[in-house]
Amino acid sequence: MATLPLKADQIARVKELARAIADQVQDVISKNSSVCVERTILRLYGVDGVNDEGTPLPNRLVEILQEKGKLASGVSRAFVAAMLASGRDAQTTAELIEQGKIDFGNMETFSPADIRKKETELAENAVRLMDDSRKRKQEKQTHWGLPKQPWRYMIVATGNIYEDRTQGKAAVMAGADIIAVIRSTAQSLLDYIPYGATTEGFGGTFATQENFKIMRQALDEASKANNRHVRLVNYASGLCMAEIAACAAIEDLDMLLNDSMYGILFRDINMKRTFIDQHFSRLICSRAKIIINTGEDNYLTTADAMESAHTVTASQLINEAMAKNALLTDDLLGLGHAFEINPQVENAFLFELAHAQLARQLFPDAPLKYMPPTKYMRTDIFHSHCMDTLFNLASVTTGQGIHLSGILTEAIHTPLMQDRYLSLSGINYVFNLARGLGDEIEFKAEGLIAKRAQQVLDEAEQFLTSLKESGLMEGIAQGRFADITRTENTGKGLDGVFEKGPAYVNPVITRLEEEGVVHD
Repeated sequence: MATLPLKADQIARVKELARAIADQVQDVISKNSSVCVERTILRLYGVDGVNDEGTPLPNRLVEILQEKGKLASGVSRAFVAAMLASGRDAQTTAELIEQGKIDFGNMETFSPADIRKKETELAENAVRLMDDSRKRKQEKQTHWGLPKQPWRYMIVATGNIYEDRTQGKAAVMAGADIIAVIRSTAQSLLDYIPYGATTEGFGGTFATQENFKIMRQALDEASKANNRHVRLVNYASGLCMAEIAACAAIEDLDMLLNDSMYGILFRDINMKRTFIDQHFSRLICSRAKIIINTGEDNYLTTADAMESAHTVTASQLINEAMAKNALLTDDLLGLGHAFEINPQVENAFLFELAHAQLARQLFPDAPLKYMPPTKYMRTDIFHSHCMDTLFNLASVTTGQGIHLSGILTEAIHTPLMQDRYLSLSGINYVFNLARGLGDEIEFKAEGLIAKRAQQVLDEAEQFLTSLKESGLMEGIAQGRFADITRTENTGKGLDGVFEKGPAYVNPVITRLEEEGVVHD
């Protein structure tokens, strides 16, 4: 493939700067936990369901421990002691605790050795859930195979999981390789996971474990019918980031939207809460081999794509570094960017090629997530279809990994099934027409594309150098990403963050970190 004349030593420098920035954040993560992290442990131990009032049991158990002032040591040992007291499984024990039949938090009846033994067993079972999911997906990929990149990614967003199932299978028949169920508006701000199958949602469908199961079954049927593995995507973001990752691992999801700063910037979720929850969610993704999709494309909805291109690159580098701290490998890094330059800019397509090629060379082994134009789409569907066609050409030319389908009615309404068909038809046409273009062309060393890519990389290096001095949290507080300002001790979910006490344990995280990257 054609390459830009980028300097290897400069690429090494920017990656080292990003690692230093990520390590500063890791110090905060290591010292703290959150209610979401603790609820995730319970889910991985086998707790599910809701009480009579509809409150999820993981939420209620953590609340009980919090009300007793005993959450600083974490939920694991207290729950294990309760299991030993009940002599029952995790689900039954949780129900007994919720009913007030077990003194939750009382660990004096059992020896530390007995508690550790049972805790080790539960942690092993939790990790085995992730291992089993990884192996099932690998078997499907081996049996049905995977298509060439760029993989064609299509969204469904009806609010009704059963209608999503129908539309998703139809999209696969039209050529989609990946089906993403868009999450209901503002679910990221719910500090709990809704329970069961859902048939109503605004702007999307609620992310629940049962909905994951329904869609996974449907796409397995579509995979068999079309003789290729179709990936399923949902969102592990917001206030339940790690919990959703656990549910996704159990139900064999392939990808999760999981960005280091999206919730902070665009949902005003506290940054400490986001980073803490994200680390656990990414450890789960690493073990279960779930590809993460990051959200740098969102920066360009509020900031100019030319002026702020370097912040996208800087964020990609930071996302990569934080992902590596959570043991994610390159093949799981769907780092995001977007085709969002104002089409009135002369040579905008050449600048878009520069940005896409820069990302491709900075992360050569990552399945980059490339977003279609949205900011400058019109109700003129011919204009929009033309922009999407240029986007399709840029994607296949620069070898992107995950290609989100642009849809001609983007500026009019939630896409209809025939809109998706036209979108996929256009993608299929361009991908076939220009499959080898990137292998046939060269970029002029002193040409516009090469100069633009170098300019963005230079600006990203300067930006990261400054950010290393201030720290990422202070950089966010200064509004240096997406022109949005957030501060360390404000935002939604802060009250769910707590400092770990001297007796704190999370045996699942400990086991995942100690065992490191799994290579099958």
